[in-house]
Amino acid sequence: MKKRGIINARLAGLIAGLGHKDEFMIADGGMPIPKGVEIVDLALCGGVPTFRQTMDAVLDEAEVEFYTVAEEIVEKNEVLLSYIREKLPDVESEMVSHVELKERTKNIKFAVRTGEFTPYPNIILRAGVAFPA
Repeated sequence: MKKRGIINARLAGLIAGLGHKDEFMIADGGMPIPKGVEIVDLALCGGVPTFRQTMDAVLDEAEVEFYTVAEEIVEKNEVLLSYIREKLPDVESEMVSHVELKERTKNIKFAVRTGEFTPYPNIILRAGVAFPA
């Protein structure tokens, strides 16, 4: 049995299978994910697990070189945006409209659905490399 880190077998396997530049998403309970994109649905009920709990666990296991969030997060969820910037301080990022973010989900490798019920807690992460360049 795995001792630490992510114990959800499906999620652990998907993270282990990420290659450099692969994109994946951490999303709220209502984010529409296109057909064909694998979903790891962790949502149990409203607020469980939270976006933060999920992101903390994922970032302990995955190297991230870039992320994309919806620009609406600036006005609608400033607290969560601060958390994201704190967790990924030296990682390049971009903001796009929520409509564009949803469109970009067509190109992600997988999505992790949380039970988060706050505005715009959706992020597309791009895998980096864990060794020095």
